[in-house]
Amino acid sequence: MADRVRVLYVGGLGRSGSTVLSRALGELPGFFHVGELVFLWSRGATRNELCGCGTRFLDCPFWTDVGKRAFGGWDAADPARVAALQHTVDRTRYLPQLLRPDLSRDFRDRLDKLTAVLGRLYAAIQEVSGCSVVVDSSKHVSYAATLRRVPSVDLRLLHVTRDSRGVAHSWAKKVKRPEVVDQDAYMAKIPVPRLAARWSAFNGLFDVLRMVHGDTMGLRYERFVADPATALTRIAALAGSELTPPDLDFVRDDGLRLSAEHSVSGNPMRFTSGPVPLRVDDAWRSAMAPRDRAVVTALTAPGMLRYGYRLRRKATR
Repeated sequence: MADRVRVLYVGGLGRSGSTVLSRALGELPGFFHVGELVFLWSRGATRNELCGCGTRFLDCPFWTDVGKRAFGGWDAADPARVAALQHTVDRTRYLPQLLRPDLSRDFRDRLDKLTAVLGRLYAAIQEVSGCSVVVDSSKHVSYAATLRRVPSVDLRLLHVTRDSRGVAHSWAKKVKRPEVVDQDAYMAKIPVPRLAARWSAFNGLFDVLRMVHGDTMGLRYERFVADPATALTRIAALAGSELTPPDLDFVRDDGLRLSAEHSVSGNPMRFTSGPVPLRVDDAWRSAMAPRDRAVVTALTAPGMLRYGYRLRRKATR
């Protein structure tokens, strides 16, 4: 189907560098980063949180145009109803059903209703943006499995991993959510043992999804930081695009130069534009308690080894 919307889906566990990577992808010709669309109905169209451009979602010209073209306006789409419907389909607990060829009639009815809405949404995004590839950094494996069921979506999966100790250290920080303007809101903090279990589960489930989905690629965030041009070229190829050197002019020796964007939800750095330094945040090596570091390493060791991470720092002479 030549008229299918090509969606490059960035998946994995949060705090794995997916936001800055997705924003870099959004700088490529023909690519348009929309943030975490899994939260569009609840955080954007219902709570009216800030778009990445700095305006409220319902006041953003881009998203206003998308809503009109897809549904005749966001009110007509009934965001609360769609959010409730999504909750009955897009959950990790429903992943086995989403991956099965045979579905119960009740689940299929709910799934068909949701995928019909999503099909119209992604088509409108492509039409308004004029892009050839929609970059969705929703990360959730169940949402990726749901998108596989949208007939009008040509899904390409990018699975991003990061050293579990760095992820655990990041989830322990208190981070404010600037997109919530009516009150002080903070991103969730997760205890180390629970985070370690989540790191293994989320990445393991994406490994399963990659086994049943054809167009996929795995990438360690640390490799993207070390050589962003090569990583972006490989990802673009996954999405069916061939880059030329001028396409990567925003990649500098000291990092990236990023433009403002229209993104829904995500890491607070989505509001930053201009020069952005690119480096691996390895503060966990000195700032993380030795006991916490040992717990994360032990609980995530099988996955760490599978993705090519060292469990111990290389000895020096």
